[in-house]
Amino acid sequence: MKREIIANVLPEETRIAVLEDGHLAEFMIERPALGMAKLVGNIYKGRLENVLPGISSAFVNTGFEKNAYLYVTDVVSSSKDRHIEKMLKRGEDLMVQVAKEAIGTKGMKVTMDISLPGRYLIYMPKSEHVGVSKNIEDSAERDRLRRIIEEENLEGGMIVRTEAEGADEGELRSEMKYLARLWEGIQKKFEHSQSGTLIHRELGLTFQVARDLLNENANIFLVDNRDEYKDVKGFVEMLAPEFTDRVQHYTGKTPIFQAFGVDRELAHIRQQRIDLPSGGYIIIQEAESLCAIDVNTGKFIGHKSQEETVTATNLEAAEEVAKQLRIRNIGGIIVIDFIDMRRKRNQIKVVEVLEEATRNDRAKIKILPITRLGLVEMTRERRRESLLSLLSEPCTECAGSGNVLSRESMYLKLQKEILEMTQGRSEGRLQITLPPGVGDFVRERQERLEKIIKRSLTIAIDPTLPWEDYRIVID
Repeated sequence: MKREIIANVLPEETRIAVLEDGHLAEFMIERPALGMAKLVGNIYKGRLENVLPGISSAFVNTGFEKNAYLYVTDVVSSSKDRHIEKMLKRGEDLMVQVAKEAIGTKGMKVTMDISLPGRYLIYMPKSEHVGVSKNIEDSAERDRLRRIIEEENLEGGMIVRTEAEGADEGELRSEMKYLARLWEGIQKKFEHSQSGTLIHRELGLTFQVARDLLNENANIFLVDNRDEYKDVKGFVEMLAPEFTDRVQHYTGKTPIFQAFGVDRELAHIRQQRIDLPSGGYIIIQEAESLCAIDVNTGKFIGHKSQEETVTATNLEAAEEVAKQLRIRNIGGIIVIDFIDMRRKRNQIKVVEVLEEATRNDRAKIKILPITRLGLVEMTRERRRESLLSLLSEPCTECAGSGNVLSRESMYLKLQKEILEMTQGRSEGRLQITLPPGVGDFVRERQERLEKIIKRSLTIAIDPTLPWEDYRIVID
């Protein structure tokens, strides 16, 4: 697979696209100047505001408008009593790290189990666990990596990332020492800082992508801003010098996202309907805590049996769903309503294709077997708001419902209001001003309406009026 990383850096926005075989696979955005800085990974000195034993949770003031949420399993304590009210006391200072950003009406989720990621390792100073990525399958290599970690004898736990496979022992030891010094500095800053203070900021978006995604699978990392390119190149020279030549400065006259077709693919990101190659389509509907996806055959009628037509549509849909979840960063509970298939082997095949299509997704995913109703339930790790939430806000006309009153409903609402205003009296003239679509509908029924309200009527059209708005003037 050919993987390209494309970075578009502007004064108030950084956008990064990951392309796989020329198609958009992942999209990230950061707008720190507009109050949309990435918070996951940041470490704060927080003040414990409240402990709620009934839900085994606590709320921590980290300096933001909303208190952060701390669940009992994310508490690090020497207490053997695992009841949260026994482990924490209101008013005490805590070192917490952001695990999930604020989503919807919920504040951000934090943990006391701090983790400091490097290129090869993740240092967890408050843990005792030493683990090796399951993607490293060679047992001898796993033993070698575990031995290096244990010989360094650092206080705390360590996770060996996939990128560490085959890494030089000296590089691994250097990174461990760097992470240990970083932790020492964070501890000192915690001691001398006030509550509600940021004491460690996670890397900016371009540097984080360079650390996590620039590896042997990435062919190139193109950056269109010269200063950012120099900074990223210097960072990679220090972090992974063997990949320095893959960081390139884009100098083309055509905007980078336009040149690589990213803008064209992003233009469809807010659409609910996604067409499939065969003629079928899927509908994606996001809610705050759940995403429902419906699969339809559309105009695809196939050439053989109905079962084969349905299965072919479902297989295409499974691949497209995996792609859209990753691009749109949809997380939480996801329910996919596949078209009913009678044969068990076809049901299993669809789930297998969905599992294979999600293999490259960096988020943790769990997929359950297909139900008797043809539903697939799955979960996808959600650490940030979905792309739709970041790029849009509720419509002022439909209040985010996606629907406005129909022409018929508007006509009847108008009729009722006129009757209430005139009290059935027939004297005087009446003028109403309506938006175009509603106005045309009412004009077609003007004679009927005049008989009902018992007075003549003048209809004016105002293109600037919102769909559900109108004005009534009685002489």
